[in-house]
Amino acid sequence: MRFWIRGTLVIFGLIAICALAGGTLMYWRLRASLPMLEGNVAAPELSAPVTVTRDAQGVPTLVGRSRTDLAWTLGFLHAQERFFQMDGQRRLAAGELSELAGTVTLNQDRVHRVHRFRKRAAAVLAAMMPEEREVLDAYVTGVNRGLQNLGATPFEYLVLRSTPAPWTAEDTVLTVYTMYLDLQEADGATERRRANAEEALGGPLTAFLFPEGTSWDAPLDGSTLPMPAMPDSDIKKRAGLPRPSGEANEEVTSRGSNNWAVGGVLSARGAAIVANDMHLNLRVPNIWYRARLVLNDEGGGSALNITGVTLPGAPNIVAGSNGKIAWGFTNSYADTSDVVILEPVAERPDLYRTPAGARHLDRVEERLCPKDAACEILPIEESLWGPVIGTDRQGRKHAYRWIAHDPVAVNLRGILELERAETARTALDIAHRMGIPHQNLVVGDAQGNIGWTVTTAMPKRFGFDGRVPVSWADGTKGWSGYLAPEEVPVVYNPENRRIWTANSRVVGGEALAKIGFGAYAHGSRARQIRDGLLAKELFDEQDMLAIQLDDRGMLLERWQALMLQRLRAGARNPHYAALIPATENWGGRAVPDSVGYRLVRTFRTELINAVYTAYTAPMRTGEPALAGGRPPQPFLPRQADEPVWRLLSERPAHLVPLGYRDWDAVVDAAIEKTLSAVAIQADGRLEAFTWGAANRAEIRHPLARAVPGLALFLNPPNEPLLGDLYQPRVAGPGTGASERFVVVPGHEGTGIFHMPTSQTAHPLSPYYNVGHEDWVRGRATPFLPGEPKWRMVFHPQ
Repeated sequence: MRFWIRGTLVIFGLIAICALAGGTLMYWRLRASLPMLEGNVAAPELSAPVTVTRDAQGVPTLVGRSRTDLAWTLGFLHAQERFFQMDGQRRLAAGELSELAGTVTLNQDRVHRVHRFRKRAAAVLAAMMPEEREVLDAYVTGVNRGLQNLGATPFEYLVLRSTPAPWTAEDTVLTVYTMYLDLQEADGATERRRANAEEALGGPLTAFLFPEGTSWDAPLDGSTLPMPAMPDSDIKKRAGLPRPSGEANEEVTSRGSNNWAVGGVLSARGAAIVANDMHLNLRVPNIWYRARLVLNDEGGGSALNITGVTLPGAPNIVAGSNGKIAWGFTNSYADTSDVVILEPVAERPDLYRTPAGARHLDRVEERLCPKDAACEILPIEESLWGPVIGTDRQGRKHAYRWIAHDPVAVNLRGILELERAETARTALDIAHRMGIPHQNLVVGDAQGNIGWTVTTAMPKRFGFDGRVPVSWADGTKGWSGYLAPEEVPVVYNPENRRIWTANSRVVGGEALAKIGFGAYAHGSRARQIRDGLLAKELFDEQDMLAIQLDDRGMLLERWQALMLQRLRAGARNPHYAALIPATENWGGRAVPDSVGYRLVRTFRTELINAVYTAYTAPMRTGEPALAGGRPPQPFLPRQADEPVWRLLSERPAHLVPLGYRDWDAVVDAAIEKTLSAVAIQADGRLEAFTWGAANRAEIRHPLARAVPGLALFLNPPNEPLLGDLYQPRVAGPGTGASERFVVVPGHEGTGIFHMPTSQTAHPLSPYYNVGHEDWVRGRATPFLPGEPKWRMVFHPQ
């Protein structure tokens, strides 16, 4: 008996020792993969020494003698801090993510591989100017040196049992393509849905349900769009109308941002003030990497001193200030793509018509090889106008003409020129030579000038407006190249010396026709920003931060009044009566402890859902799949708020949704759905149905999703957030401001900056998640890096 007891103890002891040894080994390998923070580094690729100092948050200041040396050093830092992020970005754009992550991302790879971006990256590189290629090649070399100089493979690869591949110039181009995929449509879904709606619902109802603007629009030129007429046909008498399925629609939110500027006459410092917060999906690490680049000239002076955010994978500052100008971006939602109907030749399905005659589709095969699974062949068809992305209800193939497929879509030249621009006027001219996803550029300079335009080449359409798919077969419709720079709309020093954008419509008339009728964001954010800028005649940085942190739910005010009116009318119902106090005293702000805000927001969503689910039921009958075999999804357009409000204001009897007695019944059903939400999501406890319970950060490391046990070590606290999607302080689960800054060019020392998570991806870093709470709380922390805490010097041999 003693023998067995002793043997068991020995076995358990050995297991414990092995576990301890394994854990110790893993810990030391993890520590070995930490980035270098101090010391001297031999760097024979450099022309002169480069000094890097980091502050307590890990924000580096790079001081060197050439732009290529700074690019090399930035590449070194990016690789040491963020290589796994960079690897994921290049693989996502190339449709190769499953090679690292396995079959969980295989369908996404199928969708993205259709665009063959790795092949297109080679064409972009071939078109680059020598000076941009010199900077890019230096960056690539620095990335690979930084990766090699780590004491161990980045920790993410230890978890995935994988080895990182070296960085290439093509990979930097793919990094930009990743932003195209994130900020623009890769499958023409908006055009295809509208065509489907027109066929299924008819023109008048489609125009009403899918408006291109609303009464909330706040464009810079003050223009308005005519509101679509109320449909006069009886919705209940539409032939073949299926009953609504009861499935909830998905509310379409915009990949967006806020930016604005005021001229020097409105600034306490006499120079322009620029504010920017870019709204993206949030994760660990944050998408941006802060940096300050200082380029000293031969005399020891500063030829370039630029501070802002970089995108790991690319060698430039994306947004920030160089002391002469400051600039920021928001997604423009310019219409930069078109779905082309391929007309088949009679009895020859292998041919399609073009203005030059019938052509064969080119067929290529791409090989997808997910980790730990068999490879598969993905057949792709290419037309004269782009890849085939699907079919319509008639079985006709759709091709996709997208600026992202053209070499002009990506370059470094424009953004590198912007780094050195000294006036807002110069920056606006540079914008049209840039190669990035089409952005609203807002810029201000030290002389007090401000301006806006849209970046990057814009398609020049003829014969059609781009709203729905059309055939280009007879040559009467298509693109005739790109708009000339002087044709792209520009606003410079407007009379009121205020400029603002928030992903909604910025201009109207001919200017809008040139930019295109894209899927613009709802105008509520832009309106609140505009009103905040018009409320004062003198601003400083703190005033701008206050606008960025505006969490008033002004869009919901009319819905709160409607809900309260109906609750009071039905107050004999104890369930209705129970909601009245919280709804009445809702506060009007998206704050975590507000029950009333969440009630009103839920009520609005359920009410809009009810109308659109009923009205758009015919769209879901026989709708073809999107690219990659993805099924079509019911959805709420970004402007859905306005049509439903008009219906509830006018209450036309002939448009009462199928399944409801009258409009009061529609409203009551939304209240019942809200009560159900309280019962299900808060266990029936109204006091627990707070906005903060629904609006939590949910910012996660990709590995924490795959290996839940890592969440405790990798993720920041999942705390409730102030803000919502339709106000300047945009915040939602896993989405929100990826950075916020306010800066006056020439006065960067009084600027403000914060961002979620932190500079580093490494959980053992001394500044892991340092600064995150400043972002959560909206604290005014400095734009410039703080006092140096760590110092490195890179020496050429």
